[in-house]
Amino acid sequence: MSATLFKPISCPVEWLISNIDHGILGLPEIQRPFVWSNAQVRDLFDSMFKGYPVGFLLFWAASSQESRQIGDSAHGTNRADLLIIDGQQRLTSLYAVMKGVPVLDKNFQHRTINIAFHPEKGEFAVSTAAIARSPEWIANISDLFTQTGSRKYINNFLEQLETSQGSLPTAQEETIAENIERLFNIRSYTFSALEIDRNTDEELVSDIFVRVNSGGQKLNQSDFILTLMSVFWDEGRQELENFCKNSRIPGDGQASPYNYFIKPEPGDMLRVPVVLAFKRARLKYGYQVLRGKDLDTGEVSPQLRETQFERFKEAQSKALNLQNWKDFLRCLYTAGFRSEKMIAGETAVLYAYALFLIGKYDFDLTGDVLRRTIARWFFMSALTGRYSGSPESTMEADLADLRNILSGQEFLSYLDKIVQDTLTEDFWSITLPNHLATAAARSPSLFGYYAALVLLDAPVLFSDLKVADMLDQVMRGHREALERHHLFPKAYLAHIGFTDDRDRNQIANYALVEWDRNVMIADAAPADYFPGQLAACRSPQHLQRALYLHALPDGWETMEYREFLEKRRKLMARIIREAFNTLM
Repeated sequence: MSATLFKPISCPVEWLISNIDHGILGLPEIQRPFVWSNAQVRDLFDSMFKGYPVGFLLFWAASSQESRQIGDSAHGTNRADLLIIDGQQRLTSLYAVMKGVPVLDKNFQHRTINIAFHPEKGEFAVSTAAIARSPEWIANISDLFTQTGSRKYINNFLEQLETSQGSLPTAQEETIAENIERLFNIRSYTFSALEIDRNTDEELVSDIFVRVNSGGQKLNQSDFILTLMSVFWDEGRQELENFCKNSRIPGDGQASPYNYFIKPEPGDMLRVPVVLAFKRARLKYGYQVLRGKDLDTGEVSPQLRETQFERFKEAQSKALNLQNWKDFLRCLYTAGFRSEKMIAGETAVLYAYALFLIGKYDFDLTGDVLRRTIARWFFMSALTGRYSGSPESTMEADLADLRNILSGQEFLSYLDKIVQDTLTEDFWSITLPNHLATAAARSPSLFGYYAALVLLDAPVLFSDLKVADMLDQVMRGHREALERHHLFPKAYLAHIGFTDDRDRNQIANYALVEWDRNVMIADAAPADYFPGQLAACRSPQHLQRALYLHALPDGWETMEYREFLEKRRKLMARIIREAFNTLM
């Protein structure tokens, strides 16, 4: 029988909080960021208050390992006596609330967790402004836990409640006092824990971590890869996390991954080096390869792991290279896209970036040829929602044949063949108009139409300003300079019998106009407001081009609404196709 690698221990909450405070208990680099919602934290305290079990903890007695502290601090260089292998979310929640400190969440934002408690009812809630104004609630239980004792706090709470409500019955006072005392005594709640022996090596602990967290939906494949990086290449994981963090922060004049398109998570950004290094889209394959598994034979070896990690390191270096990143983002601009509000899914962006890097480094492609090819690819994948359903499966199929390509010309031809095979005559004339028959606010076909207006240098409807210029500005300020105007206003449609928003908010009923023009039009019928807007146009030529690019059929203002929608969808599809052809 093999030796047991762990021993059971008991851990009162007060002991856990104290040891976290003193750096005795910390987080290994294999752990992920804090991801729990405030509602999950509320439920944890509710369960503990009721005396329910809330799961066991798993620690590793390995004082030689660097660790991070729980809370809002970034990577540290502490060396804790015990490292948290399982239980990070629960312990971070407890520490943040009981010490009243913010935590650093998965978006690299400092977040304070305010949990409220109703002493009379014994109920917990995520704190709100209304709760904060109510004397019946403890708006933030951190205020209680940061006290040295509960009696003074209870007396003050009862005094404030009596000031608001008058004298309280004795039974009510006793219930309130008992529940506050019971909440305060959560610090005596005892967790069951397992402590892994300090002689267990990092790789085995990494395997334990993955196995413990592989049930249910707790971790995904990207978490497993990040775990391996923490064990075998921690500086690479930190570089990846810093890249993603800085993609959210303007560079202040310095080179930065900050951009207006996506704010990737580390687990998502991983897709790029995995595709570049191994030509694999499924992250589970990336995890297996980085563990040293030969995907053809199934054999695992430390030597292969070292080789594959070197390939991965080189690929990540290229993916995080700021010049490569900025050169790729210009492909999105070339395709007519201007901001994250025109991006229906980040996966399409990341896979396009991976293909850009493959073209550059595997086939020595550069400049306008590569940029326009990737622009066409992205336009196609974004317009069709190519990676919205089963993105890994779709990209895995795209990469299958790519693994056999040997030249740059073959690479370009391969991508263009997929584009042409996808954007068929039937797609333009049947599929795309049908995709436009939706009221979805974030529709790939709608964003494709906006990109088309940019590519065709379209003016804003009823304006001399350019759509491209206004879309750049639309992401700034408190009010968008450009608004989606209902060509058939909602109130007018309700008046003629269309009361369902799925009918009134159809994509084909929207046009981009300046916000003040939208206010001016208000709820007028198209036949009433349209002639006046036409009169404001500067020339017949400008007017005709604007009406053409905004896909308004002749006499649309007097059409029956459903007839108008059907005709405009076909015209919008025609404009999108015309714009795509400019990329050829």
